[in-house]
Amino acid sequence: MTETRRGCPVSHTDYTGHAPILSHYGLLDADREEARFLYNDTTERGFFMLQRYDDVQEGFQQHETWTTAVRSALRPGLGEPLLPQDLNGQPHVKLRRILNQFFAPAAVRRMEPMAKQRCIELIEEMKGAGSCDFVKEFAIRYPTDMFLALLGLPVSDGEQFLEWSDDYFGALLAGDPGRAEAAKTSIMKYFDEAVNERRANPRDPKEDMVSRLVQARIDDEALTHDEILTICLTLMLAGLDTTRSALGYIYAHLAQHDADRQAIIDDPTLIPKAVEEFLRLYPLVFQAGREVQEPQDFNGLELEKGDVVWLGIAQANRDPRKFEDPDRFDVARHNANQHLAFGGGPHRCLGMHLARLELKVVLEEWHQRIPEYRIKEGTELMERGVQLSMSSLPLEWDV
Repeated sequence: MTETRRGCPVSHTDYTGHAPILSHYGLLDADREEARFLYNDTTERGFFMLQRYDDVQEGFQQHETWTTAVRSALRPGLGEPLLPQDLNGQPHVKLRRILNQFFAPAAVRRMEPMAKQRCIELIEEMKGAGSCDFVKEFAIRYPTDMFLALLGLPVSDGEQFLEWSDDYFGALLAGDPGRAEAAKTSIMKYFDEAVNERRANPRDPKEDMVSRLVQARIDDEALTHDEILTICLTLMLAGLDTTRSALGYIYAHLAQHDADRQAIIDDPTLIPKAVEEFLRLYPLVFQAGREVQEPQDFNGLELEKGDVVWLGIAQANRDPRKFEDPDRFDVARHNANQHLAFGGGPHRCLGMHLARLELKVVLEEWHQRIPEYRIKEGTELMERGVQLSMSSLPLEWDV
């Protein structure tokens, strides 16, 4: 007899380990096709899995009764305080309103000249070498510099900040809170000094985010110092590792699929569509968690207060009920932009327009300068679970 929990088949699939690249998508696809809903018992709290596109999309709309008290079904008891993610309802709306001016499409477009300039500088630094570890030498450096520029902090601090953030991400996603705390101390000290400097010497709050946060008011109350530091840390967590990971998967794909690479070389106007299709095909945050606040029947799934729900982003993005031939990269896919890589509902990713810009700029500028490249022979590409990422992608090209 099939083991069940409240009528759901029970899955024992562990999504937290290291495995050869793309392995996790195979596990996710198998679970999605086994049943519409599953109960996974591999974590202490367990979680009910929503896996198909329509259910996941509808799940993101349950924000009034499913809250971000749990942000990850896989790590419900771990994680830093985050803002605005930890807020729900009106408090969340009011804080997003302050931050939105820096992440709206028009604001992001104003960053494009700087994004291009920094991208070109980094590519030119390594072009002559004929090889690089793309993940370690480019894919994390670029979003780190962009993050500092977004906050109004010196890009020249990038290398030092990169060392701290890299150590922090590694420990956090490995479930090592002790090591993560040590790295976090250096990061928060850096933010603390920056915020204090802006209090003493405020800049234009329309262009300088830290100045904006220092001066912001919600219901006539200023943000506390700790809240501002938490927002800075949240933006770092949300933007750096995800962009690094996205670039890693995109370049692993392009290095192994000559026709897809040649298509964007021949016609760079395809790049924005390619970015959407890559986001659909390779979502790195493959699930989001929610905590149920009151009993509910969700399309036949009985949920109780305190249950953890898994919103299967990658399973939705690769659901054949929504996307035809979903495992294939198709730059002409008509509905690629309906992917859920940035989540959905009020908590949809604040930085999605900036992420799109960064990916587009890199694809444009890299392929103008290094159109032909390959993965170093003998490389075994591995990925980390929980939130997908590669630690290394050795690329080579002729010089």
